[in-house]
Amino acid sequence: MGWATAEVLAAEGARLALVGRDPARAHDAVARLAGGKAIPVIGDVSSPGGAEAAVARAVAELGGLDGIAVTTGTVASAHSTLDAATDAVWAAAFDDVLMGTVKSVRAALPHLVGSGGGTVVTTAAYSIHAYHPARLPYVVMKSGVAAFTKTVAKEYGSKGVRANCVCPGAIETEALAGLRRQLAEARGVSPEGCLEQVMVDEWHMDVALGRPGTPGEVGDLFAFLLSPRAGYLTGAIVNIDGGTDF
Repeated sequence: MGWATAEVLAAEGARLALVGRDPARAHDAVARLAGGKAIPVIGDVSSPGGAEAAVARAVAELGGLDGIAVTTGTVASAHSTLDAATDAVWAAAFDDVLMGTVKSVRAALPHLVGSGGGTVVTTAAYSIHAYHPARLPYVVMKSGVAAFTKTVAKEYGSKGVRANCVCPGAIETEALAGLRRQLAEARGVSPEGCLEQVMVDEWHMDVALGRPGTPGEVGDLFAFLLSPRAGYLTGAIVNIDGGTDF
């Protein structure tokens, strides 16, 4: 979803700093964007000072900052039941899912305020509206992301900062596309339709549109929220889940 957002923004003429922990992946992502409109910033926001350093580098390279999109925030162990989730699992979910967002936005806000305003877009999940016991730490921390974002919108609106939170449903990223292929091979069926059936029968996701979303569809939403086209939209929790939860 982050990559798709970068593609849309680059096509619209934005200059970007793509932040990641893996130098090879960051440089590859920048190379894949047409027009040389992005720079790689290598950083780990979970480390002390990591978010501040990454944002400072982006500001220095780009000559300023108009907005920040936090499109990550998940850890596999956070998809656990209450019984299975140890203190270590809760701590990992807190650090990665919630504090990764908090630290990144907190580092960006002084730059946005200092330049007269800007935009913040964070990522929660549709499941904050449809609680699921099998992923309790994840849902709790994503709920925190939504609450954090609404608070930033309220607190910093007078300073020209807008903040909105996106709640994706099942989006067919590389991981989900890989699962589609695995399911088809394991069950001896066509890839077409097999993931959709699992979503209904096993995940209990009755999606109105009858399919998972695409990263590009989420990227379009992020780009809109970051742009002046959403100039009067702030404090919103925006579902993009194909009608999974109304």
